Amino acid sequence: MFVRGEKLLFENGYGIMSIMSENIGYGYHTMSGADTSETDVIRARTPCAEKKRTLRTTNRRREKRKNAYTADRKHGENSCTAKTQGKEELMNNEFFSFELIKTDPDTGARAGILHTPHGDIETPVYMPVGTQATVKGVFPRDLKEAGSQIILANTYHLYMRPGDDIVKKAGGLHSFMNWDRPILTDSGGFQVFSLAKLNKITDAGVEFSSNIDGSKHFFTPEKAMEVEENLGADIIMAFDECSEYGFTHAQAREAMIRTGNWLERCFKHHEAQNRPWQALFPIVQGNLYKDLRAESLERCCPFVKHGIAVGGLSVGEPKPLMYEILDSLKEKLPTDVPRYLMGVGSPDCLIEGTLRGVDMFDCVLATRIARNGTALTSRGRVVVRNGRYKEDFTPLDEECDCYCCKHYTKAYLRHLVNVGEMYGAMLLSLHNITFLHKLMKGLRGAILGGYVRDYAKEFYGKYGGEGKW
Repeated sequence: MFVRGEKLLFENGYGIMSIMSENIGYGYHTMSGADTSETDVIRARTPCAEKKRTLRTTNRRREKRKNAYTADRKHGENSCTAKTQGKEELMNNEFFSFELIKTDPDTGARAGILHTPHGDIETPVYMPVGTQATVKGVFPRDLKEAGSQIILANTYHLYMRPGDDIVKKAGGLHSFMNWDRPILTDSGGFQVFSLAKLNKITDAGVEFSSNIDGSKHFFTPEKAMEVEENLGADIIMAFDECSEYGFTHAQAREAMIRTGNWLERCFKHHEAQNRPWQALFPIVQGNLYKDLRAESLERCCPFVKHGIAVGGLSVGEPKPLMYEILDSLKEKLPTDVPRYLMGVGSPDCLIEGTLRGVDMFDCVLATRIARNGTALTSRGRVVVRNGRYKEDFTPLDEECDCYCCKHYTKAYLRHLVNVGEMYGAMLLSLHNITFLHKLMKGLRGAILGGYVRDYAKEFYGKYGGEGKW
């Protein structure tokens, strides 16, 4: 077991942290076929191994950050990065850190490793969405096999059912849903504004009626933090107001200012609870107005410790407008922490976002379109319910080695979808998630290898569509 880990260390060269997290780190074991006794032995030695890794890496990370901060101050590069790197509490934190391995000089695409209490995350990364504490139709073991490093859960929905107090009593989300890798929870803000039957937004918070039973609730920044703390995810998001596509500049600015004020309250509450094993990400808002995005980013900078998110995009606007906003932020976003683009997950958006320096993405698209009988393949989307696949006895994607593609044909999948068998949606969901993970793995390899521009062109050549690059 450990010998295998040493071999991977030699081949990958990313350091002992990433290898140990895969094989014996952080209290879990991911190798299939291991018996219980072997697993118990591995877990028994994990605390010692983890302590050694932490001690070995902490000083190195502190020194790197101090040097980077000194360089930024000397050369005046990236003021937001300088602000965040200069904080002593950032340097002293042992629960989270981000190692930027390589930045592509032509595009700004980045490859890195985000260290968390529940394992390492290689970036850029796509994060499947488990709204109700489960990724619809996919077993956790299959998510791991597909390459899922981190998944999302939804604060609003879990607050409504079963209740964050229930999840807390269960030991937090990791225990409740039997997922031993990192978890991210959103703040619930988007759902409050989009799903609530009635809502009233004030500077104090949001009063809304439940989309389930009409009951009245009041979410404040402090309440959102309390719910996320009870859920116990590794990464939690600040409570924000997502302004709708089509808002005027004045309307968008009001929402952006309120988001900034709420961020201060979220940060104050989070710091008071002294929960360093949970990383709080601020969210840059401002709709499609570049000046508001820049202003929002400036307000976020003092609170950027472990990561930063860009929200309020992919909400109905044309994709070129989203890319324009990302282009405007690209050189201003902090470089020493991961950058998270919220709610984005189509293959073209993943590529274009990565080429603009984004590190983390999430979206329900993979499982949602699977339930409608649509698959993502290297040659574009395949709608298997269509009659053309009635006698097509070939796999969904000849280039895919997921369980679905190895064992089933388009004809069989079409049959399952058209008769309403849940197994069809399960297989398509697994395939789509696997496809997106492989896309991100390919992008990461291309960044490290120095050919990310060519990788994007080759993908578009087969998949269809045109990107900027």
